Amino acid sequence: MIKRGRNEVFTILNIIIMLLFIFGLYVMQKKQISFSKRVFTALGVGIVFGLLLQWVYGSSSEIIAETTSWYNIVGTGYIRFLQMIVMPLIFISILAAFTKLTITKNLGKVSGLIIAILVGTTAVAATVGIVTTLGFNLEAIEIEQGEAEIARGAAMEENYTNNVEGLTFPQQVIQLLPANPFLDFTGARSTSTIAVVIFAIFLGIAYLGVRRKEPEQADMFAKIIDSIHAIVMRVVRLIIRLTPYGVLAIMTRTAATSDLASIANLGKFVVASYVALIAMFIIHLMLLLISGLNPITYVKKAFPVLAFAFTSRTSAGALPLNIETQRKLGVPEGTANFAGSFGLSIGQNGCAGIYPAMLAVMIAPTVGINPLDPGFLFTLIVIVAVSSFGVAGVGGGATFAALLVLSALDLPIALAGLLISVEPLIDMGRTAVNVSGSMTAGTLTGKWTKELDETVYNDQTQRLETQDI
Repeated sequence: MIKRGRNEVFTILNIIIMLLFIFGLYVMQKKQISFSKRVFTALGVGIVFGLLLQWVYGSSSEIIAETTSWYNIVGTGYIRFLQMIVMPLIFISILAAFTKLTITKNLGKVSGLIIAILVGTTAVAATVGIVTTLGFNLEAIEIEQGEAEIARGAAMEENYTNNVEGLTFPQQVIQLLPANPFLDFTGARSTSTIAVVIFAIFLGIAYLGVRRKEPEQADMFAKIIDSIHAIVMRVVRLIIRLTPYGVLAIMTRTAATSDLASIANLGKFVVASYVALIAMFIIHLMLLLISGLNPITYVKKAFPVLAFAFTSRTSAGALPLNIETQRKLGVPEGTANFAGSFGLSIGQNGCAGIYPAMLAVMIAPTVGINPLDPGFLFTLIVIVAVSSFGVAGVGGGATFAALLVLSALDLPIALAGLLISVEPLIDMGRTAVNVSGSMTAGTLTGKWTKELDETVYNDQTQRLETQDI
């Protein structure tokens, strides 16, 4: 009884401290301190406070369990709000891209280029992941499996067996198609995201047809879509305002409950992952440079949205900032909407490119496959590129992509659970690279179709302002 009472006192104390930190972030917002600074402050405070809690109580103590359950109201609540808006955001953003198209004849060229760049850079990302894994000599057999890793692996294997295993490749392609779009709006299937994208594209193409034959009806539809788009974007901005608080709670919980010994054992994988992610970001900059655009300008303008993606770990939540940043880079609004929206479900360079490739190369030796075999490497790159369709833009996308790639190569799925303890650390960098990939695709498409306003691109005053978020 005494112990329970003591635990409650310490839990209440921890909650009060968290509320004080939240109030501090609110004061920073009122003082109009930049959004990026507030988010990184929350990130740093959360990590330090979480480690302090673990040092005082221990990661598996009852006090930590009770405390983090209260912190989850803020952290998990923030994630739930992001998940709430993903499907409406993707759907309405793609439709709005059609209503904002000024030159209908460029539709196929613009959308084709964006998809080609997204998938092509994902194939390059897979190659980067392969080279990095081989360079660091990473192997799954070297990783110790604790209870958490074994449980995660078993859960992933069971989930995959119940949902995807046994389907042929043509059947998996059919799974991407929407039979009941209203069901897919609920996210009921693992391929719901790409299904919603396809449904939105059909409606968009139908709109363009109506615009040619019945312009009055099309104008009415466009006004409705643009109004809904404005409201949904406003909802997203309201959720984005919660980011510093969500990041604070999530990072505190993560730092307080993480197995630091496991993280230390996987330190080489974390370092290798970030080497690969940084290399891919440099490739984005090189593509811009080759196309005649200043990569330094891109970095300066893209930093706020990349910082948001890094700390929030959500590509979908970053979509409004993504599109707005592209506009500040001189990308036409329709192209920016297409690139940002397609980038949520197609060709995510970090989650669907680098990560599955690294896992496959690490796991291959456990089943007697030589990871240096050219045939294996070529097949892996192709499968990664094809499997990059339909990866969701909020938590779990990398895992789903990894499951598809590993199963297609007949590699043990359960071993993908080995990295559970470092997932949050790696996912921050992966998300930032995903967002950079979609912005690069939009910028390059604008440049190659000669629709990019280079005056706006080079204008340093045209930057995303986040003070008012």
